[in-house]
Amino acid sequence: MATNPSDDFGIEIKHLYKIFGYQAQASIERVKQGMSKAELLSRHSHVLGLKDINISMPSGGIQVIMGLSGSGKSTLIRHINRLIEPTAGEVMVGGVDVLKMSPHALREFRRHSISMVFQKFALLPNRTVLENAVYGLEIQGMARGRQVEIAMGWLERVGLKGYERHYPNQLSGGMQQRVGLARALASDAPILLMDEAFSALDPLIRMDMQSVLLDLQKEIRKTIVFITHDLDEALRIGDRIAILRDGEVVQQGTRQEIVMSPADDYIANFVKEVNRGRVISVEAIMRPLVKAQAALAVPVGTSLESAVKRLVEAGVDELVVTDSQGQPVGQLALKSIIATMVTSTVSEASSVAPSRSVAQALLR
Repeated sequence: MATNPSDDFGIEIKHLYKIFGYQAQASIERVKQGMSKAELLSRHSHVLGLKDINISMPSGGIQVIMGLSGSGKSTLIRHINRLIEPTAGEVMVGGVDVLKMSPHALREFRRHSISMVFQKFALLPNRTVLENAVYGLEIQGMARGRQVEIAMGWLERVGLKGYERHYPNQLSGGMQQRVGLARALASDAPILLMDEAFSALDPLIRMDMQSVLLDLQKEIRKTIVFITHDLDEALRIGDRIAILRDGEVVQQGTRQEIVMSPADDYIANFVKEVNRGRVISVEAIMRPLVKAQAALAVPVGTSLESAVKRLVEAGVDELVVTDSQGQPVGQLALKSIIATMVTSTVSEASSVAPSRSVAQALLR
């Protein structure tokens, strides 16, 4: 980013408000005094898009913004690249307020620091796959030979080698979205905005695209802001998740925090059918280390589902949790794992007395 030499591309959103209407500033005070979104619309014909949004998005992670239709998630993401002007608040990227950038600085920011992948692909129909993939590099003014080299590399990475001369209407939906992803990655922007990027795809193709993104992220470590209305998708790809309702953040945290400790009944209703064994990791429920003599050791980050499988296969009821250096940091019993997997909240787990047969049933 031309305005900031730092390599830190974390995003800080502070006290962000967006109200649609001709008296937006006056409406902020009404909202601060407790007026609801419905009241603001019925009494003043103004729409509350966002209310006092505060989210910290660390550099190099995937931040999911989740919510139902009308929750404000797409409005929020468009403030990051300033496609929407706020009513109040700050959007800090690497310590620079995007909302205070000059027109020239904003253009440079959009060209070099931020890319976007859209729900409906947004490919140029008169351009081939290759010409779509080089588009951002053209905007940057890069030499043609280098454009093609970079774009071809990313097309190969997303599985589209051999399709560079095809046109978008000759491709499936999943393939078109791969073109959109290659185009976004080709520009080498440190920030990637993905607005319902996979929601138009069939379920199996959607899961495949999620896998492509996660595999790439292990290497590219972009700051990714991912919008979705699907909880399973949010839990699968998000390092952190913020859930919006009526323009407000209802809860934010890691996937484990949200599943294990829902903030209210609204969130609890969202997560009640979640497969906790795939979301919760052993370190979330391990107890302090008393002895490190268990026959089985698993690393931090192991899912409860995987831990149960390994315990059952080993024929033991206790395991030790180890850190990245292989040092023991805690221990965990089979009964505690199963109790957490089969109950809605951690507090309910203490009343469950599971058996090895229950563990085997969970793995079927």
